Order: sequence, then C-alpha cells, then structure tokens
Amino acid sequence: MANKKPMDLDDIRALIDTLIEKQVEEFELEEDGRRIRIRRGGVVVAAAPAARPAAAAAPAAVSEARADDAGLVAVHSPIVGTYYESPSPGAAEFVRPGDRIEVGQVLCIVEAMKLMNEIEAEIAGEVVRKLVTNGQPVEFGQALMLVRPTA
Repeated sequence: MANKKPMDLDDIRALIDTLIEKQVEEFELEEDGRRIRIRRGGVVVAAAPAARPAAAAAPAAVSEARADDAGLVAVHSPIVGTYYESPSPGAAEFVRPGDRIEVGQVLCIVEAMKLMNEIEAEIAGEVVRKLVTNGQPVEFGQALMLVRPTA
C-alpha cells in the first residue's frame, strides 16, 4: 500500500469548497487518528483527534500544562486561524474560567478563511484557565484552554 500524505490546509479548503458546491449539509471523515466534522446550517466546522481510550488521552492533553495542572484536559485548536472568545465584538464571552460546561457547548470561535468555526466541548467539566487571548492567531493543535473534567 502506498504512503498517504496527511491532509493539509489546502486539502481541507478543497474539501470545504467541494462540500459547498455539492450542497452537502454534514460530513465526517476519520483518518489516521484525526477526525474532521463539517456541518452547514449551524455553521459548525470542527476537527479534532479521534477519540482514544482515556488513559492514552490524558498525558497528551496536558502536554502544555504546568505541573499543578495534573488532571486537566486541554482544548486544542483544530485549525490555524484567529481565536475569538465571543460571538461578536462587545458580546459576552462564550465561557470564562470557573464556568461549568457540557458536551457540545460552544467554547470559542477560530476564524479561518472568513469562516467562523465554533469549537465545541468534547467533555463536561469546569473551565480552569484560558491559554490564549481574544484576537490572537492560533496554530493547529495549540492548546486554547484547560478544563477540569467532571468525575
């Protein structure tokens, strides 16, 4: 079997363009341990690592955390873009440190190519700390905030 190159930003752009052209409302792809989900209408575009067993996910999730952050899970940016903590300038933040969150709740937006990509919680818990500031450019996989999972 030939080696496949991983999907890059140009591949994702082409995929999005094709889905828009074909008027596909929802699409999900899992490949090489990464999952990309695109849903139109609700304007949610999310990409995240595929689910792994909890024991394997914990060390990677806290890789950018401090020693006193043991047990916290990092929310990572699924794409390169600009981080926004509220839906529009002057609006209330989606979440603040100390807020309790539920699975599927919008935590922030990462804008890429004029698309506002809502980043949703994949776990329930409490937001402990934000690691980036409003309007800051973020990289793929960069930790955006730390969450203490609900037991």
